[in-house]
Amino acid sequence: MTRREQAWGTSPAVNEIAKSIPAWLDLPEPRGFRPKRKVRTVWVSDIHLGTRGCNADMLLDFLASIECETLYLVGDIVDGWRLSRGWYWPDAHNEVVRRVLKMAHRGTRVVLIAGNHDEMLRPYAGMSFGGVEIALEAIHETADGRRLLVTHGDKFDGVVLYARWLAFLGDQAYAFLLRANRWFNKVRRWFKLPYWSLSAYLKKRVKNAVQFVWAFEEAVAHAARDMDVDGVVCGHIHCAEIRQIGEVTYYNDGDWVESCTALVEDHAGEISIIDWAAICFEEATARTAKAATADRAQVAKEDA
Repeated sequence: MTRREQAWGTSPAVNEIAKSIPAWLDLPEPRGFRPKRKVRTVWVSDIHLGTRGCNADMLLDFLASIECETLYLVGDIVDGWRLSRGWYWPDAHNEVVRRVLKMAHRGTRVVLIAGNHDEMLRPYAGMSFGGVEIALEAIHETADGRRLLVTHGDKFDGVVLYARWLAFLGDQAYAFLLRANRWFNKVRRWFKLPYWSLSAYLKKRVKNAVQFVWAFEEAVAHAARDMDVDGVVCGHIHCAEIRQIGEVTYYNDGDWVESCTALVEDHAGEISIIDWAAICFEEATARTAKAATADRAQVAKEDA
């Protein structure tokens, strides 16, 4: 009996529904070189599918490395702002969508919190598409009983709320910086250097940007306190962070255009930041060192 028959049964009506489900959802997963990490919950945001700055390949690598009960997509998954000005959608972006749908098909609860760049999804809040739930916000209960507000965070950004034209202008400047970042990393790959975000480095060192980040975090934490929750998980500002602000724990899962970070909750309720770019660099360094050791051993054997 196939996975589909086990899940849905074999009645004629169900068979008609099953025929409409893409066959690739039931294809077995390719074996990877790293074992899957089993966690309770994963949060990712600010993927910006539809832009050249999106690190879709790294995100696919991360999603293939985990098994989780719940996956939260915390806004700005698809960049509707950029797609409205010109179409860009390579195969890797299709693969991200396929990966998420496969996770939903195989039992992971997937919740998409609409952000400002994918605000076209907000009218569909409360509906489900392909097993992906659309929401404006959510309350997540951790394994240790804490209640966390999950929200994209753009409603706490005064620029997005009260000066939309300035937000679009800033988006253009940011796009230029990401293009520079892409070429910068292309040169680094020529020299076999790991991924490193020039845009994130500059943003962390611009005084006004740092002040904005701190003000944003304080505003989000204040709103969470008013809602009587223990913490808040958000994205939007592309700065992964975990810190205590008064009685509220503030979590930001970062992004997949600059830092390539996510938040994961283990089965004890502990939440941590995953820096996937750093992990990939460490693994590549270890493989290079292992290969160099093997080469030296081979040369020593031939010289003996």
